[in-house]
Amino acid sequence: MKRSIFNQKGGVGKTSITCNLAAAFAKAGRKVLVVDLDSQSNSTQYLLGPLAKEVTSTIADFFESTLSFKLFGDSLKQALYKTSFDNLWLIPAERGLSELQQKLEGRYKIFKLRDAIDDLVKDLGFDDVFFDTPPALNFYSMSALMASDRVLIPFDCDAFSGEALLQVMEVIEEVASDHQPDLYAEGVIINHFQAQAKLPLEAIESLRSKGFPVLEPYLSTSIVMRESHAAHMPLVHFRPKHKLSDEFSNLAGHLINH
Repeated sequence: MKRSIFNQKGGVGKTSITCNLAAAFAKAGRKVLVVDLDSQSNSTQYLLGPLAKEVTSTIADFFESTLSFKLFGDSLKQALYKTSFDNLWLIPAERGLSELQQKLEGRYKIFKLRDAIDDLVKDLGFDDVFFDTPPALNFYSMSALMASDRVLIPFDCDAFSGEALLQVMEVIEEVASDHQPDLYAEGVIINHFQAQAKLPLEAIESLRSKGFPVLEPYLSTSIVMRESHAAHMPLVHFRPKHKLSDEFSNLAGHLINH
């Protein structure tokens, strides 16, 4: 299954959710690939840590190769890196993605990622692919949606996030209608949840009343997430018995089984 973690609003935890959910899938025995499509490269730093400095090929190299007739080695395999965590691989990003974007948009290369990922999944037998998308509707987030079967939408329980959610659903429906008929929103992931606060509960109830597919369990807010970032280690490995680790594991189990 190929999933995009997508929301046009920044600060909702896309990278944290992508990496920790992927790690939970991998720990459950799935062969998992994370594709970093954000020029900030946060997933790359999170999953590779100091080893990120040794990366020689990235997703940017792949996209750049599509602008010419040069072959990019063995397609995306040249940019594929095994993380230090069992069953978890990464295709890293870099700042150069920003410079490439305008050229790629002008050359209509929007389907190149989908085709290359399909080949990679077929050749190497990945069970799941997670796309960490930039906080904008641009060439890279659209490429991810085109390559995906499902979309997971992070939601952080404020009014602005609710407005952004409506826009995200419109984008998903448009992509499905025009290009990827099997694509749909698999669910809304509640992030930074505070059980004792009134606003999050009201926001979630509002989503449910409007028919949005809200997933459970919700992901609690915790300083341990920042600590795991600093340690370059997803929570299921960094603090496997922590409440938030259990929430990620349970959410992964729900998605795997359904």
